[in-house]
Amino acid sequence: MNERKAWSINGFIGLLLFLIAVAIGIWLLVQEIIVPGIVLIVIAFIFASTITVVQPNEASVVTFFGSYVGTIRKSGLWLIIPFSIRKKISLRVRNFNSVKLKVNDVEGNPVEIAAVVVFKVVDTYKALFEVDNYEKFVEIQSETALRHVASRYPYDRFDGEGYSLRGNADEVAAELNQELQVRLAVAGVEVMESRLTHLAYATEIASAMLQRQQASAILAARQTIVEGAVGMVQMAISKLEAEGLQLDEEKKAAMINNLLVAIVSDRSASPVINTGSLY
Repeated sequence: MNERKAWSINGFIGLLLFLIAVAIGIWLLVQEIIVPGIVLIVIAFIFASTITVVQPNEASVVTFFGSYVGTIRKSGLWLIIPFSIRKKISLRVRNFNSVKLKVNDVEGNPVEIAAVVVFKVVDTYKALFEVDNYEKFVEIQSETALRHVASRYPYDRFDGEGYSLRGNADEVAAELNQELQVRLAVAGVEVMESRLTHLAYATEIASAMLQRQQASAILAARQTIVEGAVGMVQMAISKLEAEGLQLDEEKKAAMINNLLVAIVSDRSASPVINTGSLY
């Protein structure tokens, strides 16, 4: 079953009937017409029990002897079915901030992760009657979905291929949002947005993984330097040959060696003047 609109009319009509019934009932009692006066006063209080106030961005779920009657979403003063029970539920947008969860990523490394989930109730029937406590349900399912999504990706991709938690936060958040919507649909909740708010290696491996990241950065920088150095050496030899200077293979090898050492080395090169011969 889904949410449906409850029967209701303008509550000021009920308020007017209540005042009229009370006034007539009191007048009858004063005139010592006891039974009709008491009946009218009882009817007046029955009218009073049917009046309900709905605040903006709030819904009133109406049940009648255990049966779902409907939901009033429009704010204002309303007159509803007598002897019915109303339960208020907020339709406002709310945030759920998860605690920091310790999860193993796809490579088995323990990471700390947390997220914020922005949601609102869109089906009051499901929120109240399909789950025991929809707010607690949102909390548990959000943390479960976060664990599931985090376990599908590595914290970081050192080979640069595929998604990672650190490098693809938007894609991971989109997948988390999609999975949460599927999980929370049964509770009549719409997930408007979900974002990662915390991501870090667990303390027991943080130092080791930092060293790994630093080593990967150094290797990547060295690779870029070597690729650039090789290109510069090729350009230098090509330019010399274009100017008419022919070098044999041994001189080319010596020149390549010297240029690569000078360019790739992380220290200033000290030139050495060769007064002899290569042969």
